[in-house]
Amino acid sequence: QLPTGLYKKVLVILHDSILPYMNEPTLMIDFLTVAYGIGGAISLLALNGLFILIHQHNLEYPDFYKKLYSLLDPSIYHVKYRARFFHLADLFLSSSHLPAYLVAAFIKRLSRLALTAPPEALLMVIPFICNLFRRHPACKVLVHRPNGPEGMSEDPYIMEEEEPSESRALESSLWEIQSLQNHYHPDVAKAAATLNQSLSEVEDDISGLLELSAYELFDKEVKKKAVDVPLEFEQIRGLFGKKNDIFAEHFTLD
Repeated sequence: QLPTGLYKKVLVILHDSILPYMNEPTLMIDFLTVAYGIGGAISLLALNGLFILIHQHNLEYPDFYKKLYSLLDPSIYHVKYRARFFHLADLFLSSSHLPAYLVAAFIKRLSRLALTAPPEALLMVIPFICNLFRRHPACKVLVHRPNGPEGMSEDPYIMEEEEPSESRALESSLWEIQSLQNHYHPDVAKAAATLNQSLSEVEDDISGLLELSAYELFDKEVKKKAVDVPLEFEQIRGLFGKKNDIFAEHFTLD
């Protein structure tokens, strides 16, 4: 049993400073699988090492995607290791052999959690979801379902279900992304609106968006050139500016 702080220090450097120099990296299988099962930031950090063992050393992890799915909670858009997690999640979900129900469950859960995510995270996760649709066209039924959310009395998707196959994600629709089309941040609303159009075959490059911060968004807005916006299209005549205003008979504007 290791202290939480030590777990994090080890897992942060394990994939590039320890595993490449071991004669038998498979000796770390038990350590990494236990760390992956702890939850929270420790599970996120264990993904790097597990990725190397799965892709380079033929590690079989039967419940890997179920556990990855369970890591998606509201904190995923706020944690320090967000960029690392979504980079690896992108790799794990890149295979075209994954079943449609599994990918749909990830799309739906990410979309539901996006309702409370900050703008900098939304500008990353919406292209991430679009890429999943490009890789798995069978999931597009979530966007192009006849009658969409209007035809549903309630969303059949079960958010609390831990098993992706039982979440009924493929029966649902992406009303969450439709809601984000009215987001207060214009860039988020524009990104969400791309799902209304036919997606190009070329995937979006999300590498530059993984570490996007609120400061960068703010700095970008501050540096925009100001445009003079007309606030009134006719001259004010009375206190409230209306024609035949009764207040205009008793008050005047100098």
